[in-house]
Amino acid sequence: MVSATSPANSEQSFPVVGVGASAGGLEAFTELLSHLPIDTGMAFVLIQHLDPNQPSALSEIMARATSMPVSMAADGLTVAPNQVYVIPPNRVMTIAAGGLRLRPRHPNEVINRVVDIFFESLAQERGNQAIAIVLSGHGDDGTLGIEAIKAAGGITMAQTAASAQSGSMPHRAIATSQVDFVLAPEEMAQTLADIGSHPYLNRADLSDIVVTDTAEQDTFTTILNLLRSRTRVDFSQYKPTTLKRRMARRMALHNLESLAAYQRYLQAQPTELEALHQEILINVTSFFRDAEAFEALKTEVFPALLRGRDRHDPIRIWVAGCSTGEEAYSIAICWLEYLAYQTFNQPIQIFATDISEAAVETARRGIYREAQIADVTPDRLQRFFVAVEQGYQVNSTVRELCIFARQNLTSDPPFSQLDLVSCRNVLIYFGSALQAKVLPMFHYGLKPHGFLMLGSSETVGDSSDLFSLVNRKHKLYAKQSLSLRLPREFEQSSPMRTVLPSPMVRPARAAKDIDLEAATTAAILQRYQPTGVVVDAKLEIVQFKGQTGIYLEPEPGRASLNLLTMTKEPLRLDLRTVIYQAEQSGQPASRESVTLQAGDRQRVRLDVIPFSLNDTDTFYLVLFETMAIETPVVDLIPADDDWVAEPPEIKRYRQEMERLQQDLETTRSHLQSIIREREFANQDLRAANEEILSSNEELQSTNEELQTAKEEIQATNEELGTINDELYRRNAEATRITDDFQNLLNSINVPVLMLGSDLRIRRFTPAAAQLFNLIASDIGRPLGDINHRLAIADLEQQILAVIDTLTQTSQEIQGQDELWYELQIRPYRTLDNRIDGAVVVLIDIDRLKRNTEQLRAARDLAEGIVQTVREGLVVLTHEFRVVTANEQFYQLFQVNPNETENRIIFELGNGQWNSPQLRSLLQEILPQQQRLTDFQVTHNFEHIGPKTMVLNACTLTQHNEDDLILIAIEELDTEP
Repeated sequence: MVSATSPANSEQSFPVVGVGASAGGLEAFTELLSHLPIDTGMAFVLIQHLDPNQPSALSEIMARATSMPVSMAADGLTVAPNQVYVIPPNRVMTIAAGGLRLRPRHPNEVINRVVDIFFESLAQERGNQAIAIVLSGHGDDGTLGIEAIKAAGGITMAQTAASAQSGSMPHRAIATSQVDFVLAPEEMAQTLADIGSHPYLNRADLSDIVVTDTAEQDTFTTILNLLRSRTRVDFSQYKPTTLKRRMARRMALHNLESLAAYQRYLQAQPTELEALHQEILINVTSFFRDAEAFEALKTEVFPALLRGRDRHDPIRIWVAGCSTGEEAYSIAICWLEYLAYQTFNQPIQIFATDISEAAVETARRGIYREAQIADVTPDRLQRFFVAVEQGYQVNSTVRELCIFARQNLTSDPPFSQLDLVSCRNVLIYFGSALQAKVLPMFHYGLKPHGFLMLGSSETVGDSSDLFSLVNRKHKLYAKQSLSLRLPREFEQSSPMRTVLPSPMVRPARAAKDIDLEAATTAAILQRYQPTGVVVDAKLEIVQFKGQTGIYLEPEPGRASLNLLTMTKEPLRLDLRTVIYQAEQSGQPASRESVTLQAGDRQRVRLDVIPFSLNDTDTFYLVLFETMAIETPVVDLIPADDDWVAEPPEIKRYRQEMERLQQDLETTRSHLQSIIREREFANQDLRAANEEILSSNEELQSTNEELQTAKEEIQATNEELGTINDELYRRNAEATRITDDFQNLLNSINVPVLMLGSDLRIRRFTPAAAQLFNLIASDIGRPLGDINHRLAIADLEQQILAVIDTLTQTSQEIQGQDELWYELQIRPYRTLDNRIDGAVVVLIDIDRLKRNTEQLRAARDLAEGIVQTVREGLVVLTHEFRVVTANEQFYQLFQVNPNETENRIIFELGNGQWNSPQLRSLLQEILPQQQRLTDFQVTHNFEHIGPKTMVLNACTLTQHNEDDLILIAIEELDTEP
């Protein structure tokens, strides 16, 4: 199916391999390049997280690992095969038009995403000739680029965890499920060498992939049948070139060059069918993709949908092909932002569907890696996302607006009564027949003033009569007011039905109720009704008048009701002219003496009369009239003859003629009477027939109404089923959370009591059951009905005060068992920050309380002993600052506590304690010996004169605190 070609610019038709790494990348680079052949025909670009402030020697190191030329990348440098290029420090690198592009890294770029940026540009530049490799490194740089390469048809690889010094980057790349090969660097080199010569990687343009013969076509059909039997999805109406490109990529991965060989591989390896299925359904999406398109929604679509709308009428949106949910959540966020500035909150229902069950499950979880929310603004990230272990999760407010379900867009029934359908980048994979099937389905599901949003590369194509363009740049369309039935294949089990308006039924009228004027008008119209047609503004025939076969005939080929297509060739030019005149002037226009065919003595008159219906839609009445050319009448004047005698035979013949003429007159009169009687009978039959037709129309209308009601009931039932599934899933999740919460409460050995705003008991822990005398059946009872074991009389009033003031309270109380507790009362806050009760927590502080009392008693005893000691005592910190002193110290030195406490001892008085001996004692000797005895100090003290003092000191060790120094001072008596 894919064969090598020789393009004119063959020097540019070669694969480019982007290799990204971070920590540990040097060793991985070396392993990869050292095992690569030098003639792979590929160019290699190495991208590593480098120190922006240091020069890099990476190119010199890589040059020693391979015989291929290695160079530092420069701006504008053209890449060539069998060469290696290395990113310079503090630069962001891309590739475009065959050359490398460099720009400085922005100083505010906290997250280094140089690998992602290069991979994304490589995907856009090389498409199927792009190869991305993620080697050892920290973070998740490269994950978005891997997805871009895979979407473009390129090949992706990641390093195994066992061979990587740091497995974070390759692990997160593998987690995207978009990696084709997970290998060690030396195995990657061998794989690149094996697939490097495959035709898939050696042709830049795959748009002309075709099946060249009948055998290959049969093989292609067989593969599609295998897919359908395995996955129950029919891809036969997808674009063949898309399918063949995907198959060609899978063939390149397995180094198979013929479609027949790939068919045999599929039959031998059934798991490859699932891989091919996922290949075709590759999910490419992101938050706020084409951000300007979402702004267009907020400025053009949302105001139109809310204009004149009942505030209780929900906004219904269908995101078809939602992939992993980013687009559905983006639309939900846009609605929440828009409604924040409105006077009321409109209910919103977003139905998001995709054919991939794995993608739908990812969307339901709403958890995305940090790289996936790179396009989300910080404000939106703070308002609509919650940080979790795996990255960020869309908050519950947004998730509750979206209902995700699996759906095959090509075969499952649509939703109905929709205000907006978003189907972006899905139709590009469908063939024209499938598009013509899906677009009427969107038209059917939308409300009369609904909107359709397509991708930037998509249009409505041949369905332009169903949708009118609103915004060309962002592909926004409005529904045209054209009534369509749902395609027959969707009618049996439609989950969401639109209530179609019942056709206008002509009221039944009896013959006697038809007045004379109406009957006369009908007779005149029947006799003299002109021949013509009624067409709309696009010249599509909507009604025929009279026998138009003389002037109109269908064209061979595809059926069409276009007037100019059906009009016979001699009339087309003149008809187009007169229609144009009527369209421009808005007045009736005509054209006479139009020859229908050459040599004909008959001419045709054309009349075009424009008119409007309900002042909105314009129609044209086109009339045809054949005008015969009259032949001049020649008057014959008989010549005068003489009267001659009439022979008997002639007289007899004349008499016989007169008799026959009388008989003829009699017969004519009789025939006329019979005709009149027949006309009366026909008139009665026509009246009866009209009554029958009217009754039949009523029955048909009733039947259609019943059918519509049945379809609506089916649609509602299906919708309820979808919502029920979603509720079941959410209920299961709520049950799981409840179980976790209950187990958490049961495992906490702390009395916790949860109360509602009316002080009714909601939940309690087993420890609280003992203190409050609670049993399981007490849930829902008021707290006032419970006799608790706490010595507090106004517990209920304190709880109500906390609920009213939103202020947490804490106090120490005793229970009836004389144990001490710390009572904490806190407001009960819901997820939407609403106060809905209170939480009562009791913490056992009995041991701490009693230890504190014992400590206080011991402290009082020690204080009493210190104060009765006759020696002066002073306590210092390890910084020699006075903590306290006893009364004997203050009397001895005649000072007061204000002059002493919290001051350094060397600064007391006139520096009386600032002696070298005392400093040496406190700073050097005491820390080593822990105790000092009988140290004498002689000094002329400020208030008491010269004295000799004996000092005894020791170190006091405290638990979990710095040591203290205790000094005992005794005055030594000296002789005068």
